[in-house]
Amino acid sequence: MTGYYDYVLGLIPLVLFGVTAILTIAGVGLTTAVPIAAMGSVGIMGHALFVNGPVDTQPVSTSQSTNTQPVNAD
Repeated sequence: MTGYYDYVLGLIPLVLFGVTAILTIAGVGLTTAVPIAAMGSVGIMGHALFVNGPVDTQPVSTSQSTNTQPVNAD
């Protein structure tokens, strides 16, 4: 089963190489096409980290014991 982050990992090189190839075929110089394509890949990584970031999905127990006693060194 593929998830969001599997698609992200697949899109990073696809965007990098694909956009570079398209821009190179369109007549943009290679030294200009690579940084433009890299901005797209960085945008995908930024979205994966900051917009749809990984979160801890484990439930947090909120119940506390009502009979708590201080811990003494004696």
